[in-house]
Amino acid sequence: MDEIRREFLEIVTQVRTHLEYQKALGINVVQSLREHAPAVVVTRQPVKSEKDEAPKSPTAQTIVGRVAPIASSLSGALKAVREELGDCTRCKLCKGRKTIVFGEGDPAAGLVFIGEGPGQEEDEQGRPFVGAAGQLLTDIIVKGMLLRREDVYICNIVKCRPPGNRNPELDEITSCEPFLIKQLQAIRPKCIIALGNVAVKTLLKTKTGITSLRGTWQIYQGIPLMPTFHPAYLLRTPGDKKLVWEDIKKVMAEMKKTGKG
Repeated sequence: MDEIRREFLEIVTQVRTHLEYQKALGINVVQSLREHAPAVVVTRQPVKSEKDEAPKSPTAQTIVGRVAPIASSLSGALKAVREELGDCTRCKLCKGRKTIVFGEGDPAAGLVFIGEGPGQEEDEQGRPFVGAAGQLLTDIIVKGMLLRREDVYICNIVKCRPPGNRNPELDEITSCEPFLIKQLQAIRPKCIIALGNVAVKTLLKTKTGITSLRGTWQIYQGIPLMPTFHPAYLLRTPGDKKLVWEDIKKVMAEMKKTGKG
């Protein structure tokens, strides 16, 4: 009974976290529960007498779509890309950086998030999206999509921090983009979420802005790509969180169709 109770409490906690996130976006919680809460698989455990052997831990999946544990290190293909990048000096960003921010997450992720470039905290830690915008992205992944951050892969158009957090310039993007392409070829995701103008325009080779493109499926090298607002923009314009949630729901539906969500 203790195992069943713990399993039930885990389900309640995850559903509550999901609904709290949606409530923060201003979404009707009751409607959200009906339409978007994760399906629950209820299993009955056989009653055993004291003479029976000790019950085994439940092996049934309790939340539909939970992703398998990730690899503990870079895959061989991603490791080769990182080694090729080396201590990069291919553009002028190398002069001001502290750390190359290569990317992190599941090397076989079904979903990849791509931003524009590292900020100050990312440059300090060598990890993408760890500042205030990164916390919001983590909330989207964990509280909204009910995934672990480790279940996805997160990276940027450029690997080094632009001075003053300015947008990357064309020569910097041109120098770094081949490594992003090789990352995506190594990961082979089922879906990409492009965060903000720089990521969207770079990947799609378009001059059309994010406001016009967000929420509409695009294709990047045969991979479905969803443009949406960058989390840093949402910190300045929180009213648009609802729009991003609509985009995220489309991605979740697509991932479910491909068996990766």
